Amino acid sequence: MKHSPGFLKVVEAAKQRVRECTVSCVKAKLDRAEPFHFVDVREDNEYAQDHAAGAIHLGKGVIERDIETVIPNKQESIVLYCGGGYRSVLAADSIRQMGYTNVISMDGGIKAWRQAGFPMEKGRST
Repeated sequence: MKHSPGFLKVVEAAKQRVRECTVSCVKAKLDRAEPFHFVDVREDNEYAQDHAAGAIHLGKGVIERDIETVIPNKQESIVLYCGGGYRSVLAADSIRQMGYTNVISMDGGIKAWRQAGFPMEKGRST
């Protein structure tokens, strides 16, 4: 997908304020059973089609509205991902501004997760 220059400018600015990690780093956290919230910020239909195993769904369109109910402790570790790593950077920056202190965006998103052959699930969030 070709992104507009204005969108890319906003994403690049957010990347200056947000930590990122690779899919391998996230998989290693899962393998070590580290406590963190694994959050898919894609659209409802994208999540229902498939998502990283163990991920919960809080779409980018509602994350600011719902995050404090779902994850009330602003110090807990959170890893966000989207399709390719752009929307998750924006969502991470947004919740960081809300006071969340341990937020990471998964670089490469679900595309990189799939390419690595990491576990996937299908179905809607509860």
